[in-house]
Amino acid sequence: MINQIAAGEVVERPASIVKELVENAIDAGADRIELVTANGGKGLIRITDNGHGMGPDDLRLAIERHCTSKLTDDLLDIRTLGFRGEALPSIGSVSALTIASRPAGAEHGWQIGVDHGHVRPVGPAALSAGTVIEVRDLFAHVPARLKFLKSERAETAAITDTVKRMALAFPAVRFHLQGSDRATTDYPPGSLEERIGQVLGTDFVRNAIEIDAEREGIRLTGLAGLPTFNRGNALNQFFFVNGRPVRDKQLLSAVRGAYSDFLARDRHPVAVLFVDLPPQEVDVNVHPAKADVRFRDPALVRGLLVGALKQAIAAAGHRASSEGGSGMQAAFRPGNWPQRPASAGYSAPLGGAGQAYGAANGAPGAPSGGFAEHAADFQPDFGAATAPSGQVVPPAPDMAAASLHHPLGAARAQLHENYIIAQTDRGLVIVDQHAAHERIVYEALKRGLSDRLPSQLLLIPEIVDLPEEDVERLGEAAADFEQLGLSLEKFGPGAVAVRETPALLGEIDVAGLVRDLADELAEWGTSQGLRDRLEHVAATMACHGSVRAGRILKPDEMNALLRQMEATPNSGQCNHGRPTWVELDLKDIERLFGR
Repeated sequence: MINQIAAGEVVERPASIVKELVENAIDAGADRIELVTANGGKGLIRITDNGHGMGPDDLRLAIERHCTSKLTDDLLDIRTLGFRGEALPSIGSVSALTIASRPAGAEHGWQIGVDHGHVRPVGPAALSAGTVIEVRDLFAHVPARLKFLKSERAETAAITDTVKRMALAFPAVRFHLQGSDRATTDYPPGSLEERIGQVLGTDFVRNAIEIDAEREGIRLTGLAGLPTFNRGNALNQFFFVNGRPVRDKQLLSAVRGAYSDFLARDRHPVAVLFVDLPPQEVDVNVHPAKADVRFRDPALVRGLLVGALKQAIAAAGHRASSEGGSGMQAAFRPGNWPQRPASAGYSAPLGGAGQAYGAANGAPGAPSGGFAEHAADFQPDFGAATAPSGQVVPPAPDMAAASLHHPLGAARAQLHENYIIAQTDRGLVIVDQHAAHERIVYEALKRGLSDRLPSQLLLIPEIVDLPEEDVERLGEAAADFEQLGLSLEKFGPGAVAVRETPALLGEIDVAGLVRDLADELAEWGTSQGLRDRLEHVAATMACHGSVRAGRILKPDEMNALLRQMEATPNSGQCNHGRPTWVELDLKDIERLFGR
């Protein structure tokens, strides 16, 4: 009964069992782990490893509650994945559990079984060095728990996700998954970058930024996706603390804060991040599932993540995701042309130009005169700043030759009064002029936030009543607020007086702002919220103050915009996380034409 109660926390679903058993295999030094499942793990979970193995005495102890060989006298000095000694007895209380193991050099192996809480004696077993653990008929004697499990497909997916996290944490270990409820998956050992490519795909690796930062003994490493390489949920964010896969709301919040400047609220970045710090600086014994952690200095960890990610994104400059170019290439493939209704006057996918080409080759129904008669319609007009949509307006030849060697090349045309076509030495680039200039203006406004911001003096100071502990926190952060244009001071033990507010915010709910800042200080120990609000206002101002779609630009204006983009951090995406430009390599263009 005690073990069944404990199993309620340790064995939530089949994926929980997989996590515990894989952790044991890695702690035993295994570098090859094979997993077989059936019925979403409810019918069978079999894990085979080539770790150190156990003899008969250790097998008897392994199924006893709180029996472990992984602890020292200091519970804060945890250097293994498992340490509580609860997993095996908990699993044996709600399933048919069999453990067979053989240490290297032993004549044969040994096995022991626990059938829904009833222990079977130890006996000999034939197997290679290592351990094989089988879990069958999960929750067969606990129907109330069984009915709360999800469908077989959902449970299989949860097991796969668990193995993915373990595979990312230990790239030198081979993971092999198979079974009647899944397709066979194999993660061969390799470098971290190779393993990330195996699990998340090579597209992510190509569109990711390398992270490597350290602050006060805490190190952050890994890969973070470009803002334009984003997803609709946060499921592709993986965090590891001292090698342990975790799902921590503090880390999720930090990543969200780092990308808040670049992504729409309903979009989420992709990231694989590793936090390494002394074991005494983090508590992993928060919950039996060991998925949550508590940092001794959460503000320091959050600051490291936010700062490192923002710096890396800024260092990426005008780089944008390659997904846009891939999508454009797919859209250009033959057979993907939109079909025009005949009543609209289109008789070919290429419109007028296509008809002229057909006439030159004797195609029926083409305009008379062939291509020569209509060729003037498509000639460039070098001086027309008010050229119609789609007009080709290249710069002067000497300017073009110099610009080709820039990353974004030389402007060649403007389409639909919003899209700049530029030629590079590698191919062509299409730029969204409004989105690009919006980012340029926004970054300039943000640079202004690094100085003391102008404030507006309140005619009558606003008194905000708060709990005494919030007043103390706000008082300690008053100097930071002063830099952002918010002037406040203690007004007795249970209130603050606000005398000035940031001019950039205009008329605001002062009391609401102060309470939000107090809440943030209480939770995170930082006052980032005010800066976030100021940056949000700056983003709105940038949107309204940038070059609008529909404005025709001169060649030198287009090239100036391209040069500004190359010199502006984060110019690969607009303030809403959309790409500002896409590129198509020359080799891809040639491939479209079968060259």
